[in-house]
Amino acid sequence: MILIHADLIDSNMGLFLVLVASTLFALLIGIAFHEFCHAFMADSLGDTLPARQGRVTLNPLAHLDPAGTFMMLFIGVGWGKPVQFNPFGLRVNPKTATLLVSLAGPASNFAAAALLALPIKLGYAPYINPLAGWPASFFEARVQTQEEYLGLFLTGAVYLNCILGVFNLLPIHPLDGFKVAVGVLPEAVSDEFAKLARYGPGILMALIFVPLVLPSVNPLADVLGPSVRWLVHLLTGA
Repeated sequence: MILIHADLIDSNMGLFLVLVASTLFALLIGIAFHEFCHAFMADSLGDTLPARQGRVTLNPLAHLDPAGTFMMLFIGVGWGKPVQFNPFGLRVNPKTATLLVSLAGPASNFAAAALLALPIKLGYAPYINPLAGWPASFFEARVQTQEEYLGLFLTGAVYLNCILGVFNLLPIHPLDGFKVAVGVLPEAVSDEFAKLARYGPGILMALIFVPLVLPSVNPLADVLGPSVRWLVHLLTGA
């Protein structure tokens, strides 16, 4: 992700660093806050495991996975350290506990995106999408004032949090969406669906790496793109 505008390194290092800072900031919120909310929800429901493992904290170091962070920075898809929790023996039944804990992560991404989008929606900063594939000349001409730098920074952070939220809701194990589906489906269907978990990692890796082999084929972008764009425009009003 941080190399998408590498052409700015030679022409405008300051602008490139703003884009890098936006990406890093979005990742700190999008991954660390995401995992914290999983842990916080489990802890709130009476599970002591996340607290004993030091996960009920906003410290990013407790939640960032080195390999997952590297993948997110340079490939665009990554992960944090999964929060472990015990859905049994809590104040709600196991299915409901799994649903609530799993849903807390993506919900945190959408909440963060909504908060970051407020200055854009209220007209204090312009909407400037850093992920639209604009050439360096576009950014140099379009981003000059403090408000425009802020708009670029915030729009990038909003987009990345929306991407993380929607991506994590895909019903593929080990993503949160799989556990959400298990939690909302009727018991018999849920049990059968849960058996598909063993195929999830393979399906997910195929979806991620297919574009590297076949650049014209990008099923993840086809699935995520419309939802992410709709959500970003809803939040920013752009």
